[in-house]
Amino acid sequence: MKTSHSPRKRFSQHFLQDDHIIQRIITTIAPKPEQHLVELGPGKGALTMPLLQYDCLLDVIELDRDLIEWLKQKTLSFKQLRIHNADVLKFDFKQLVGDEKPLRVVGNLPYNISTPLLFHLVNYTNIIQDMVFMLQKEVVDRMVAIPATSDYGRLSVMLQYHFQIEKLFDVESTAFYPSPKIMSSVVQLIPYFAPPVKISNQKHFSQVVAQAFSQRRKTLRNTLKGLLDNEEIKTAGIEPQVRAETLTLTEFARLSNELTLNKD
Repeated sequence: MKTSHSPRKRFSQHFLQDDHIIQRIITTIAPKPEQHLVELGPGKGALTMPLLQYDCLLDVIELDRDLIEWLKQKTLSFKQLRIHNADVLKFDFKQLVGDEKPLRVVGNLPYNISTPLLFHLVNYTNIIQDMVFMLQKEVVDRMVAIPATSDYGRLSVMLQYHFQIEKLFDVESTAFYPSPKIMSSVVQLIPYFAPPVKISNQKHFSQVVAQAFSQRRKTLRNTLKGLLDNEEIKTAGIEPQVRAETLTLTEFARLSNELTLNKD
């Protein structure tokens, strides 16, 4: 058995090592014995080991095979732990739900996959109770951004449709080994039971938002060509000469529903 593990750049590994930050995250999660937790990218177990002390069912998903073996040896006495060697971007989280308990998803997410992973998790909101993640501060700032700000974009709109999002606290780079060159933040996402706006067609909503932000400096008149013309944009109550970054979630919903109306 290996007694050490060197961080690998190809997995974007930065291991959390600050005990104060670890305890703060565990306190934020507040796990209970009857709950079902899923940890993404457990690494060297900085969060895994404290979580196991709460006697909750814990699934961990790790891609690095060397870390899998290291974790197995470290956690032999914990029967409530299940370790999965898999790519989280391709993982079907529905396979974990066998007791009908919703999943509480947590983790210190690798910076290189954080955005595609968040979009992947959108597909499982019906089985997720909440999510608590450590992410690149820049990504979290985009997640919680409001209209007419530089951070506001596709990620903001899509996640704010599906989740109530709260940025909790920032984490200095010195909390990790090796220290990344950027700050991190801890964020909580709670899926909406009923979304904050009504959308007739999810696919159309995704199309409108993605295309509207495809060229940030251009107006809707240009970016939405092929989806909605000027009159259709106006019918949705929006001026064609405005940019996507100025629109609220409600306005994106109106554009999406206009597209659905014209497609049917």
